[in-house]
Amino acid sequence: MGKDKKERQEKRLQEISLLRTIPYSDHQRYISVFSPQFLAEFVESIVDLMRNMKWAWLRKYGRNVPKTAFRVFMWWTADTIAVVTGGNRGIGFEMTRQLADHGLTVVLTSRDVNVGVEAVKVLQEAGLKVEFHQLDIVDDASIKEFADWIQETHGGLDILINNAGVNFNVGSENSVEHAEQVIRTNYYGTKSVIKAMLPLMRPSKAGARIVNVSSRLGRLNGKRNRIGNDTLREQLSDTASLTEELIDNMLNTFLEQAKDGSWTEGGWPQTFTDYSVSKLAINCYTRFLARELSDRPEGEKICVNCFCPGWVKTAMTGWVGNISVEDGADTGVWLALLPGQPASGKFFAERRETSF
Repeated sequence: MGKDKKERQEKRLQEISLLRTIPYSDHQRYISVFSPQFLAEFVESIVDLMRNMKWAWLRKYGRNVPKTAFRVFMWWTADTIAVVTGGNRGIGFEMTRQLADHGLTVVLTSRDVNVGVEAVKVLQEAGLKVEFHQLDIVDDASIKEFADWIQETHGGLDILINNAGVNFNVGSENSVEHAEQVIRTNYYGTKSVIKAMLPLMRPSKAGARIVNVSSRLGRLNGKRNRIGNDTLREQLSDTASLTEELIDNMLNTFLEQAKDGSWTEGGWPQTFTDYSVSKLAINCYTRFLARELSDRPEGEKICVNCFCPGWVKTAMTGWVGNISVEDGADTGVWLALLPGQPASGKFFAERRETSF
């Protein structure tokens, strides 16, 4: 990462950390939403204040602050149900914590029962409303059992955050030895959970939300790590004609080449290849699903988006990431809680839309 890009990212992460400190009222069902210019200058001035003790923002706005703000109804309550897959550690655990801290009821799922129960105990001891249920996203029976439970216990769900996933490469490694497991978990497992949860998403004026944890490594048109097959890239870029079959066929081709060793000449991403391909598939499926759900009537809308948490310091990155787990989880929580009916079929990073 170049020096200028790194500085811009660090500045943006500082802004997000400050935005996250603006509290949601425990007693009034609204949040303060400021005009973009006001908020940008507010954050910039607070950063300056922290660095240089400057008071430019305060001098400029002074008593006019209330006139610049307007109130938007906070759409969720303590009865809003959010499900986070793979919530027992890392980004999933932190998203669970942040959502529960905002007053929602969060269901933390984990493949390992003991690990999941212990994670929930930590959050419950902090006074948060968090429940646990076992879920193995590559096990159809486990998915069905969870779907039956969420329906019987809560009458469905309002938010689904697909965080569960695997990666076997760290540092400069780029083996495809576990490619089949990576694709089965990160793409097919996520897709199976989504299909099982869709009928259970509860109708509301604000719309239900699906948030898929993805990665910039899976971008179609990135300067680095994009697929080299121009025809395939063009097909996958065309949202209007994108199909689930096309995505699945791409993965079948990749897995066949991973098995026979020809994947290195197949034009696939060269960094964390299997993981990158799985996230490319998730990004494409997010766009496909958003299009398929776009015609749902008012009151039954479902917004589906994906985001890149960045290179977060967690077990999945071998603890060598450069972003804190709090910052990495932030955009996912932000997408889940956006007021109104958010855009759908988009890719985000650091609370900003970015290209696929």
